Amino acid sequence: MKTLKFKTNINCGNCLAKVTPKLNEQTGIESWSVDLQDPDRTLTVETADLEPEDIKKAVLKAGFIANPK
Repeated sequence: MKTLKFKTNINCGNCLAKVTPKLNEQTGIESWSVDLQDPDRTLTVETADLEPEDIKKAVLKAGFIANPK
């Protein structure tokens, strides 16, 4: 299991609601969370086999940006 961290532009609960289904439908994600209190709006993903690019694409489908930290 590895932990991937991303700086995102997911900055409110509404944004989070849009991105949730995309991350939940992505196979290979064990768990994920977004820290809305953090200035970087850090997305933390626990995964066994996904690469940062996979997560970036899933977030992009919801219309948001996630850049690996």
